[in-house]
Amino acid sequence: MNAPWKPASLATRDPFVAFVCDETTAEAIRPIAAELGWSPDKVNKGGLRNAVQSLSVSASPHILFVDLSESGDPLNDINGLAEVCEPGTVVIALGQVNDVRLYRDLVASGIHDYLLKPVNPDMLRDAFGAAQAMLNAPKQVEASVDRPHRSVAVIGTRGGVGASTVATSLAWLMSDKQGQSTALLDLDVHFGTGALALDLEPGRGLTDAIENPSRIDGLFIERAMVKASEKLAVLSAEAPINSPMMTDGSAFYQLQEEMRAAFECTVVDLPRGMLVQHPHLIADVQIAVIVTELTLAAARDTIRILSWMKSNAPGTRVFLLANRIHPGAQLEISRKDFEGSIERKIDVSVPFDQKLAAQAAKLGKPLAEAGKNSKTVAPILDLSAKLAAFDEDDAPNPAGPAKKGDSLMGKLDLKGLIGKRGGKVSK
Repeated sequence: MNAPWKPASLATRDPFVAFVCDETTAEAIRPIAAELGWSPDKVNKGGLRNAVQSLSVSASPHILFVDLSESGDPLNDINGLAEVCEPGTVVIALGQVNDVRLYRDLVASGIHDYLLKPVNPDMLRDAFGAAQAMLNAPKQVEASVDRPHRSVAVIGTRGGVGASTVATSLAWLMSDKQGQSTALLDLDVHFGTGALALDLEPGRGLTDAIENPSRIDGLFIERAMVKASEKLAVLSAEAPINSPMMTDGSAFYQLQEEMRAAFECTVVDLPRGMLVQHPHLIADVQIAVIVTELTLAAARDTIRILSWMKSNAPGTRVFLLANRIHPGAQLEISRKDFEGSIERKIDVSVPFDQKLAAQAAKLGKPLAEAGKNSKTVAPILDLSAKLAAFDEDDAPNPAGPAKKGDSLMGKLDLKGLIGKRGGKVSK
């Protein structure tokens, strides 16, 4: 709440608003407010609950005075207030609990000052004077740090190919092994598993961002993201499946922008449907990891997605990862036939390991952490090293065929592939 506010919002914000629980406190504040040139009418009854309700539908003032006397859990309720307060609001809290631990916790949560009842004029003048001094003090502008940022999108060609597993493993490796502060953004709003794979509660951050894109800024990112480790944070969701998310994608784009400023690496678990609904999300992504499997349906959709990437994101470096590779005899399509059909080599091949996958799920750890020395994890570890060393000046590799007018039947050679697995082609 004490972070620098956005200059564009200055003209629409009141200089002062108070929410108090009793008339005695209100009568004490009104004359002091008038002395400072503030409207006494801005002293409202209702305390913290009324403050949260009012500020959820109106702009926050520069100085907010809020009474916590009727709050059963002041610290938790202040966090609720923080969710509706715009950055830059200086909050002065009033209560009747004289506890130094509560004071410290409230200040740590972003409160500027905590006063005890009953208030007197001198106490109020001092508190309001200090709040004004904070607002008028020169804002420190942090020197921009010229550091490279890795923006990675992980996209599955089919449901169930393990794109989310790869995304969480890459995010963990980028933070733990490559030493980069990393954000994992899971854009499967209703069924995302980013937080679940890390044994975390997803929180409401992602759904709040979609519902209120204007609130997305550095402070929102800091509060909404769930820390998985010192260098890894995740933004995921488990939105109710009876509540469709109506969005034009601007919230997702803004989240990516803020994460670029706050982290050295962003890993986005990007459902393939997002490419159709919100193609702009891939615009600034440096690296795309396309996760596929060696099946007929995956071959078809690999061709389509690689073609889409070539047309819509020609500057994005594409890595093709074949996941859950069974022994040769169990493959639906051989690697050679798969690569021939898509006219492109597979960059990374990850062996299938059911035992490791089950162990990772039971432990609540990403696959890469659960199987640190596993042959299954080794290819993903190598990929994370390539991502960490990626240079923006590197020329992107060709994404795939994408030749206009190419026949899908010709690309897949369906008769040949199906014939090799003993099936028949219907005429």
